[in-house]
Amino acid sequence: MSNAFSIHPSVDNGIQAATKDFAGGTLVCHCTQDPVRVQVDAQSAYNHACGCTKCWKPKGALFSLVAVVPRDKLQVIDHAEKLRVVDSQAAIQRHACSQCGVHMYGRIENSAHPLYGFDFIHTELSPDKGWSAPQFAAFVSSIIESGAEPAIMAAVRARLKALGLEPYDCLSPELMDAIATHAAKASGVLKS
Repeated sequence: MSNAFSIHPSVDNGIQAATKDFAGGTLVCHCTQDPVRVQVDAQSAYNHACGCTKCWKPKGALFSLVAVVPRDKLQVIDHAEKLRVVDSQAAIQRHACSQCGVHMYGRIENSAHPLYGFDFIHTELSPDKGWSAPQFAAFVSSIIESGAEPAIMAAVRARLKALGLEPYDCLSPELMDAIATHAAKASGVLKS
């Protein structure tokens, strides 16, 4: 790990591989009493480091780690009353614990959105091991908007590459292709 900055505590010392046949687990907020618990009954996908200014990041980390799961495989099982939407105008409705501030999941309510049907989660909130490993880094330049010094960007990108996380200033090519395919089908340019 670089002494100058933390990409994220879950990857600073290397990336852990997914466990074969892992089928999900429980996410737990940081409250010591009455924590929010979210049950996820699926392996995560598209796990990545995200530098955007909307995602929840652990203290001192430049990036969040965020993955998706099918919407119908996620349910709040304890203390849903503590959850609040962080920004009701955002495309992803991030549900955070009103006490500790941890984002428990993000949900897209607009059924026309290309990623509708996926919920966004932070697998580090789970005591269960075996979640999908991060595959890339998205919105890398956005860490500057969160306060990172522009002078460290070359070192940040080099560290991401050393970890095996290709840095992008958007999403990965596979996700961008899926979004473009959705848009082309919706406009009629592509037929189903």
